[in-house]
Amino acid sequence: MPLSTREKWTLAAKDTFDPGSFILAAGFAGQGALSRSEPSFGHGVPGYARYFGAAYGDIAISNFMSEAVYPSLLHQDPRYFRLGTGNNRTRLWHAVSWTFWTRTDSGGHQFNYSEWGGNATAAAIGTAYYPSNRTAGAAASRFGTQIGLDMLGNILKEFWPDVDGKLHHKRKSANP
Repeated sequence: MPLSTREKWTLAAKDTFDPGSFILAAGFAGQGALSRSEPSFGHGVPGYARYFGAAYGDIAISNFMSEAVYPSLLHQDPRYFRLGTGNNRTRLWHAVSWTFWTRTDSGGHQFNYSEWGGNATAAAIGTAYYPSNRTAGAAASRFGTQIGLDMLGNILKEFWPDVDGKLHHKRKSANP
């Protein structure tokens, strides 16, 4: 069943305000602060706060563009559909390929314009708040990072239920 436009926006909001998004932004902020990738952000707590704001902005804009704006306009389904069966190679290929192909609202499949267009738009918008990195190369790097994160997210969605089940099984057997 296809998602309504409202449901696509709700999905984007849930992903954006999920604790994992804040943790991911904190990690990217730490990496940026340590490498001083944006010198204009400064040092210390104020500098880290700027790095965090920019990293979270990248995540939030990417989520809304690739899960709400573009899917609503292009009638694409932004959800990942887990395969859940088969060998690991098949499942890994399924997770990676979902970055390139997606379902349409009418049930067909097509190139994932929402994923690629949404992340490209987010990378372009990011040039507004990265004063030292307003180059095509920096935008391309942000774009590649977002595509890679989304691909990794699909892989985690595909395999995490299996890992989680094994972890809980070990805990149960360890505590009879």
